[in-house]
Amino acid sequence: MGTSTRRSRRLMALTAVAALATGLLAGCSSDSDNSSSNDGGGNAKGKTTLTVGTFGVFGYKQAGLYDEYMKLHPDISIKENVTTRTDVYWPKVLTRLQAGSGTDDIQAIEVGNITEAVQTQGSKFVDLGKEVDKSQWLDWKNAQATTKDGKLIGLGTDVGPMAICYRKDLFKKAGLETDRTKLAAQWKGDWAKYVDVGKEYMKKAPKGTKFVDSASSVYNAALGGASERYYDKSSGQVVWDKSDGVKKAWDVAMSVATSNMSAKLKQFDKPWDQGYANGTFATVACPAWMIGYIEQKSGDSGKGNWDVAAAPTASNWGGSFLGVPTAGKHQKEAIALAKWLTAPEQQAKVFAKQASFPSTPSAYSTLKPAADTTAYFSNAPITQIFADSAKTIPSQYFGIKDQPINTAITDVGILQVEQKGKTPSQGWDAAKNEIKDVLGQ
Repeated sequence: MGTSTRRSRRLMALTAVAALATGLLAGCSSDSDNSSSNDGGGNAKGKTTLTVGTFGVFGYKQAGLYDEYMKLHPDISIKENVTTRTDVYWPKVLTRLQAGSGTDDIQAIEVGNITEAVQTQGSKFVDLGKEVDKSQWLDWKNAQATTKDGKLIGLGTDVGPMAICYRKDLFKKAGLETDRTKLAAQWKGDWAKYVDVGKEYMKKAPKGTKFVDSASSVYNAALGGASERYYDKSSGQVVWDKSDGVKKAWDVAMSVATSNMSAKLKQFDKPWDQGYANGTFATVACPAWMIGYIEQKSGDSGKGNWDVAAAPTASNWGGSFLGVPTAGKHQKEAIALAKWLTAPEQQAKVFAKQASFPSTPSAYSTLKPAADTTAYFSNAPITQIFADSAKTIPSQYFGIKDQPINTAITDVGILQVEQKGKTPSQGWDAAKNEIKDVLGQ
């Protein structure tokens, strides 16, 4: 996804997520590398072979973009080198960047790693800002990939604007509002209001169901709309335990974790998938890249029962970039391919194939989800909901250890409370100890 359910799918949420989106599929797959050439060999005599290093599923091959580009450029052969997990992919890329050799001509960079790339590897990437019209991309997306001296080291692929996916059949049985617009109005502006709807749901919840899949998903969604995460933008120092964004996201997550409204599932684990199939939770905070995942895991029983409403606040979870290492042997050709793959027209094609939401606003008016996806989600105006969110997401600063800090909070701190019955303060302390280890303190 994610992503591109690439989509670290976790992910991060990584390891995170972002996986997910860009993330999702990556976290659900093995650690092995897989190379795919789309021209029947990639070494045809007289052709320049360009390698594209990715993690998870970016959708370029699936949407036929490599084949299309090679038809337009008969002298080019494209080979995609895929490492399914970002936590395996990125250390390998760092090693090659530092060695000044062995990199692919184009290297994908997950949002959780972009700050490290910007701060420590900026000189190892071509300044793509000199090659493109930067106004094509969302301002906050460009900002994430820009060095202090103004160098743009990556072109935005997808983003993960947030919505709330909900089972309107379960809402109806619980006596709650089912209209997406009216429902969104009930929780607009505050994730605590979303939790309040959950409390109402649980009063008459259909047997065997919970309001939300997990407290961690609520945490990630709330944090994705905060202007401050784990690091101070001006100083670059770790401030996770003083961050207003973290505190608010933690508090709302604790409201869920200490209540009866959570199914207590860990995202992207098998029980979570089964929860979709069995209809055991009524809502999930869903980035754009999760739409296809829900459709797949919920199956036929979910068709027409799922709907989509705007999230309480504009929020992002997931997304990636394409960079061109200076160590590449074919920089000119690689720049041209990276520009083409991330152009609005191509991002729209990837969206149509796997719902990876573009980081190029000019594509939004042309986006057309698959007809079966639209029907599956009760004819919700999916593209409009995600586009409205994407345009108003605050620019977030990601630190070098952003992903492992996030994982410590969600997979250690929150799970201690949600699944093991610890108090919020005990969960916070557990996360704190884990983060000390992450930071080497």
